[in-house]
Amino acid sequence: MKKSVLTRYRVMAYVTGVLLVLLVVGMVGKYVLDVDGAADFTRVVSIAHGWLYVVYLIFAFDMGSKAKWPVPKLLWVLLAGTVPTAAFFVERKVTRELEAKVVDDPAAVAKA
Repeated sequence: MKKSVLTRYRVMAYVTGVLLVLLVVGMVGKYVLDVDGAADFTRVVSIAHGWLYVVYLIFAFDMGSKAKWPVPKLLWVLLAGTVPTAAFFVERKVTRELEAKVVDDPAAVAKA
């Protein structure tokens, strides 16, 4: 597996995780604290998170299929973008696991 596959997954995991945390903060501000402007903030963040979560799903599925993961593990990684802060923990665990399998040299990928 190429390093770029892991890198793009990691970027999208962080982006998805940050947006989900921001969405939770916005929801608390909107429904619990009744903050002015929280509704607009929540709308923008929820749309961004929704679209970028789809990109996260594509990259995570691509990485999982190249790593030849079983379906339950792949589903666990795919759902990590729906639980606040879970994406950060799952990303770290996946990165530690796959760093040994990542190939930096493009010629080595061609031979494999």
